[in-house]
Amino acid sequence: MAHTTTEEGKKAQSQTVTKLRSLSHDLSNYIETIMQASYLLGQGQLEGNNKKWLEMVDKAAQDAARINREIREILRSQS
Repeated sequence: MAHTTTEEGKKAQSQTVTKLRSLSHDLSNYIETIMQASYLLGQGQLEGNNKKWLEMVDKAAQDAARINREIREILRSQS
């Protein structure tokens, strides 16, 4: 009986890791879009608060990308 439970647990963990990998991949795509848009906006002549808002968005996107890379590293170790 315990053997079946262990197998079920491993299967559930594998499914969770697979789902998290998929979500992380999708998140990477969204972050990349934000970073590209931020870069393109930065090519314009922004002043004052607009420049500060762009810097905030860019920093947040970079932080999100870093966190997502860390998540992917953890997921790779689960293989």
